[in-house]
Amino acid sequence: MSFYEPDKIVCNGSLFRLFITKEQIDKRVAALAEQVNSDYKDKKPIFIGVLNGAFIFLADLMRHVSIPCEVDFIKLSSYGDDKVSTGHVTELKELDADVEGRHVILIEDIIDTGLSMKYMVDRIQEKNPASVSVLTLLHKPDATKHFVNIDYVGFQIPTHFVLGYGMDYAQEGRNLAQIYVIDDVT
Repeated sequence: MSFYEPDKIVCNGSLFRLFITKEQIDKRVAALAEQVNSDYKDKKPIFIGVLNGAFIFLADLMRHVSIPCEVDFIKLSSYGDDKVSTGHVTELKELDADVEGRHVILIEDIIDTGLSMKYMVDRIQEKNPASVSVLTLLHKPDATKHFVNIDYVGFQIPTHFVLGYGMDYAQEGRNLAQIYVIDDVT
């Protein structure tokens, strides 16, 4: 199987260069899954992915999860088609599963300001789960404005706009197998 993994890409008029390779992502996703397998070995967690960005990450993560589990999705928007957050969260698809008394693991592609994840954690906590954990592929600690406890982090990155591996720029670039950073950074 071949993957779409160029060294650089133009997306919506902006140049992006390779930032995190497919091999680095694969290795880190497997390690995150092993940690979850160990931490939840006697539980049956429900993984809740945030659409659209987390779908590729969650699919790859699930291939490494070896414990009984379930999956559901919620769809949020705080970016629109821009490179920066709008400052408010819109829920576009509600959760279908009943999470009362369940061990919930929220799966996000990237946490930067923390606004969307804080919204998610607060919404899930209202449903009386047994526990709530947060697992993100990418975290921008310098951009954080809304604190949320992040239990599992794939990579901490600087505050730059990234693309690929499910993350988009105005709905384009999700199909890239690697993660790219906008080329206007030094």
